[in-house]
Amino acid sequence: MLIDDLRTIYERDPAARNWLEILFCYPGLQALLFHRLAHWLYKTGIPFIPRFMSHISRFLTGIEIHPGAVIGKGVFIDHGMGVVIGQTAIVGDHALIYQGVTLGGTGKETGKRHPTLGSNVVVGAGAKVLGNIQIGDHVRIGAGSVILRDVPSNTTVVGVPGRITRQNNVSSDSLAHNKLRDVEAEAIRALFERVKALEKEVERFQPPSGLSLTQVEIEQIDDDRCDTNRVIEDFLDGAGI
Repeated sequence: MLIDDLRTIYERDPAARNWLEILFCYPGLQALLFHRLAHWLYKTGIPFIPRFMSHISRFLTGIEIHPGAVIGKGVFIDHGMGVVIGQTAIVGDHALIYQGVTLGGTGKETGKRHPTLGSNVVVGAGAKVLGNIQIGDHVRIGAGSVILRDVPSNTTVVGVPGRITRQNNVSSDSLAHNKLRDVEAEAIRALFERVKALEKEVERFQPPSGLSLTQVEIEQIDDDRCDTNRVIEDFLDGAGI
């Protein structure tokens, strides 16, 4: 497992230069090493010590993994500060988890109450995957998303709550988070275009009011409308960011 972990880090982190640096300077790897020992002790039924080991690991790495969680091989927790993985969570092989991710529950229910992640899943920074749900293989979860329902394999999920924005994305670059769709902005843009079309229809069928506007007043109305449209366009385009 350690060899798989090292190989995965070399493949997915361009900053990784040698195994000594990875062992001593990558908190994600250190947290996994702590967890695997704590998980083995947890399965043998030893009280207190596994939980205390996870507590020490959190203090040293900023990553909290309950000793009851099942973590596959080749998992890479990149940076990792603030990552929380609950007691009944299952993480498949070669998953990639960024900082601030929570694999948590939604209440005080007993039994299986945390998510199950398939193989080759990518969970973006700050994403929250909550409840006893199934995340399929080769799924990409966008940064800051909140996932509350099952997600089929080979899909990309973005938003709050998470929505599927792409299917059959096995060949997509798992690190290209800047290429994820913004489904909320797309929906607002579609509504905005409909409103503009309706305004044109209303103007075309509106009878003359009998009130004559000066050219200056007409230009002022047009300028105000252009300014409003520009504000909406800037919002939809991320304000130029």
